[in-house]
Amino acid sequence: MKKSKLLIAATSSGCGKTTLSLGLMRALSRRHIHVQPFKCGPDYIDTQFHAIASGTPSINLDLFMASESHVRALFNDYDADVKVAEGVMGMFDGYSRMKGSSADVAMTLDLPVILLVNAASTAYSVAATIFGFRNFMPEVKIAGVIFNRVASESHFAFLKEACADAGVECLGYLKRNERLAMPSRHLGLSLAAREEMERYISEAAYAVEEGVDIDRLLELTSGTETSVSIQKSKTPSTGRQPLKIAVARDEAFNFIYPANIRSLENHPRYAAEINYFSPLRDMSIPEGTDLIYLPGGYPELFSAELEANESMRNSIRQFAGAGGRILGECGGMIYLGKEIDGKKLCGVLPIKSTMKEARLRLGYRSVEIDGMKFRGHEFHYSRTEDDTQATKADAVQTDIRGKTVSTPVYRQGNVVAGYTHLYWAEAHILKLFNL
Repeated sequence: MKKSKLLIAATSSGCGKTTLSLGLMRALSRRHIHVQPFKCGPDYIDTQFHAIASGTPSINLDLFMASESHVRALFNDYDADVKVAEGVMGMFDGYSRMKGSSADVAMTLDLPVILLVNAASTAYSVAATIFGFRNFMPEVKIAGVIFNRVASESHFAFLKEACADAGVECLGYLKRNERLAMPSRHLGLSLAAREEMERYISEAAYAVEEGVDIDRLLELTSGTETSVSIQKSKTPSTGRQPLKIAVARDEAFNFIYPANIRSLENHPRYAAEINYFSPLRDMSIPEGTDLIYLPGGYPELFSAELEANESMRNSIRQFAGAGGRILGECGGMIYLGKEIDGKKLCGVLPIKSTMKEARLRLGYRSVEIDGMKFRGHEFHYSRTEDDTQATKADAVQTDIRGKTVSTPVYRQGNVVAGYTHLYWAEAHILKLFNL
């Protein structure tokens, strides 16, 4: 078969991009088609759902946290029969006007767009919407339209006519279906949550197979790649210094950008050996560890289990006390603290965290730590309520408009931690630890 690549965009948030994306990924996988999923923007939750649907890790494509050249190289380095990128928010919604939007990513990567339109409570009026999206920026190539929440065949007939009059091909629809209500994105990936997500993905795949012309979709999005390269192998270890990096990965810690790990594996100076471990189940960090990476996740949902694993907490505390290098992000930072809502944690940092009076803080961040510059994304409901004894790093964080934000970065010896999830695939994160 010819290879295809496409980006699923929508007229606004809440149209059902994730439902369509997951359903299409699973439907293609059922045909034994190799799917490589991508996610526009910094989201580290949808990417985990993509992996469940397709059986392949999903890769973030973010034009704020990374350069255009990096995003192009990243996209082209993954080979697959079909590359499916799920967009972010509405098609033209970016961090500054349309910068970093789904449309921006589509133009950067020359991706045909499948536009998803929410058809609930509307009919022929969608013609004006589709016409506007098609003509607002003709450089964005809209290959076809799919409708969501369609009430009946009669309803769909009006929508098809609207599509034809707007000059865009209609590729099908998803029926209105209460079983396609998206499960909570903030329940962690426990066994029960995975089972519910599997049910939801299967339901979405059935809806796509029933209502979408998949063959025509693949035909419209097929073509010759502008630049094709097979996923790069690890840099040969010859002449590089060995470095053992322990990465926490389980139900409590899983907000990981794959490109970050890949950059460590291909570091020009160090032959990084990545060892994954579970703070929930393992008794200690991997033997011979040189650096620990504690990514974000859901420690608040697993605080009792984390507290119960005293052996692991002691292992991490002893490692830090001996001068061990640790990077903690968001949930990883919380885990390094004394406690969260009364549940004991590692006690490496003299901070306490709480989910009480939870309030969402989110947004892109430009971060400078000890003179080194990074970009990242802040997303959390928790807060630190007692950090007066903690040592702050020489750090400044600003939002997309250059306004300083108060989110702290802590530095105690060789331990660096903060709420911001850093994207370091183009940066030198190891220099934070004089490596």
